[in-house]
Amino acid sequence: MTDRPEDRDDDTDPNTIQREDYARSAADIERQRSIFDQGTRTRLLPNAADQARRQAIMRSAKWMLPLFALVLLGSIAAWPAVERAVIMHTGTMAQMSRVRVKSGSMLNPTYRGLDDHGRPYMITADEARQVDPERIDLSNPAADTLTDNGNWLYVTARDGVYMQHTQLLDLTRDVTLYRNDGTLMLSPTADVDMRHNIIVTDSWVHAEGPVGVLDARGGMVDTRGGIMLFRGPGRMILNAAERSN
Repeated sequence: MTDRPEDRDDDTDPNTIQREDYARSAADIERQRSIFDQGTRTRLLPNAADQARRQAIMRSAKWMLPLFALVLLGSIAAWPAVERAVIMHTGTMAQMSRVRVKSGSMLNPTYRGLDDHGRPYMITADEARQVDPERIDLSNPAADTLTDNGNWLYVTARDGVYMQHTQLLDLTRDVTLYRNDGTLMLSPTADVDMRHNIIVTDSWVHAEGPVGVLDARGGMVDTRGGIMLFRGPGRMILNAAERSN
């Protein structure tokens, strides 16, 4: 036989479900309510310095955000052009590296140095090909140098070999020497010591200048002292002014 509602000893509501995990003590209830009690919390108001700093941050953000958006849009618009430039540069460098590996050549090279007296000289060519660390083959080489008395000496040829460390220039085919006093020398071959400013040839030589015309079997030019020596047999025709002296 079941009890009727009026027969229960406790005064709880019969429609209320009682759960043990919801049961709280009076101390727990007081503690939890104190946490949410607005009266127990204090709110710190910002001072003048904090307000000025926040205003500065807001003003900076007002300008920086649109500027950042503009830069981002500009980079997006310019990216295709940048990508094309990078691709073209990469292709050009790849072609240049292949040219260097295949031929080891360079167009319009210039080599500069000093002789043992500290005077500068310069060697140019239409094309240079590095054969080894010491030897360089030249196409249409030309050498400029200065003499002790300030004269300018210019030597050209069709082909040449330049030895970098010893500073020797070996010229072949249509060697032409010109000095700014009007002296002109022609020879099939010549060896030029750029360090000591000496030019030597064992081939025939044809020379023209203020003194006259000369043909010889070989010759040597010391540009330091302005000395020119020729090996015979040879032939020399002096100008009229030189014959009268």
